[in-house]
Amino acid sequence: MATSPSLTQVAPSAPRSSKRLIGMLIAVSLCALGGGGYALSRSDLFAREAAAPAPQKPIFVTLEPLTVNVQSEGRGRFLHIGMALKVRDEQAKAQLVEFMPELRSRLLLLLSNRQPESLLSTQDKARLAEEIRTELNKPLGPNQPAQDISSVSFNTFVVQ
Repeated sequence: MATSPSLTQVAPSAPRSSKRLIGMLIAVSLCALGGGGYALSRSDLFAREAAAPAPQKPIFVTLEPLTVNVQSEGRGRFLHIGMALKVRDEQAKAQLVEFMPELRSRLLLLLSNRQPESLLSTQDKARLAEEIRTELNKPLGPNQPAQDISSVSFNTFVVQ
């Protein structure tokens, strides 16, 4: 008889201890996941992502369209061109705006020296854009820094 009361006491305590064990395992797992998440958020992985600068919006300076007589044999021909200059920062934009008359003069001299046939293909236009960028990036004076134009985009391009 002494053995039967102890059996009845063990049976009810077994389910209670397994529930307690499962609850403790869940609590320990949640604590471990929380600690791991905290440690990961403090690691260099997230620090590098937060420190990376946001992509900068491009800055464009739109030039008024130019109409230039081009060299041709026989009849008069012209080039009507509009463009935008992409610069790296607001300081470069301000410098371009300040020296716009000289930049337009450089463009007129560069463009008026062209044959109309050399301006028709896509490759010719890409070559011209690079030549314009190179010419306009030259310093505007003896003590002036070079311009900071990264690309030239055409808005209007008509050879007549």
